[in-house]
Amino acid sequence: MRKLFFALAAFSILISSCSKPQDSKKQENNQNEHLVMATLWFQRASECRALYYQAFNMAKLSLDNQLLTKSDNKKPKAVVVDIDETVLDNSPFETNSIRSGKTFTSAAWKEWTDMAKASATPGSLEFLKYAESKGVETFYISNRDTSALAKTIENLTKLGFPFADEKHVLLKTKTSIKTERRNRVLETHEILILAGDNLGDFDEFLEDRSTDFGFSKVDERQAEFGQRFIVLPNPMYGSWEKEVLKSERKLDGFEKENLRKKQLIGYEEL
Repeated sequence: MRKLFFALAAFSILISSCSKPQDSKKQENNQNEHLVMATLWFQRASECRALYYQAFNMAKLSLDNQLLTKSDNKKPKAVVVDIDETVLDNSPFETNSIRSGKTFTSAAWKEWTDMAKASATPGSLEFLKYAESKGVETFYISNRDTSALAKTIENLTKLGFPFADEKHVLLKTKTSIKTERRNRVLETHEILILAGDNLGDFDEFLEDRSTDFGFSKVDERQAEFGQRFIVLPNPMYGSWEKEVLKSERKLDGFEKENLRKKQLIGYEEL
């Protein structure tokens, strides 16, 4: 009996020791582990929801103020919004990336956008409907590929977003820089509000973050934030991370994680 007990104990230890390295290796190989807290905050933190409402409430106030101000510009008025994480919530795509452990690919992104299942971000639909009630058009300028146009319009239409048509949805053709598409809108409309989760959604001037991560450029334009520029929260991804992960060569997941940690500010840097 004693021999049987020791044999079972030894077998249990052997199984345990074999399984732990595998679990550890699986965790180590998941290059999307850094997205867990960001995506969880985006989906479950009431503060995230509150920030969206706050941003679109400010957008409404700014719109009202600008419409009350006499303008020499007689063109029709418009607001310009980004799509992803501005008016549509794609966090389920990030969840899928975390669970699968697979890095971003255009094919995986297309699979998600083809579903046309993204929900509206808090306050976005209400704001754009309010703008419509004031005679203000909405233009959606997004860096989704033009192949996603039909499904993007379908998604926006199902949710009831105004002006969700080929004239007003301007997707990426050659470049992710949105200047040319904004200028196209400016040819026929006066843009009162620009809303987005990335600085490139507002002005090409803010695209370059090579000096102090772009902080000084934001400081230079600080008066426009909350007025003409409405920023939405997105801790999951964005152009900001390109500067954090800047490298002369392609990095693996372990190297990216080290670079992220290296950019953190601790006691020593104060």
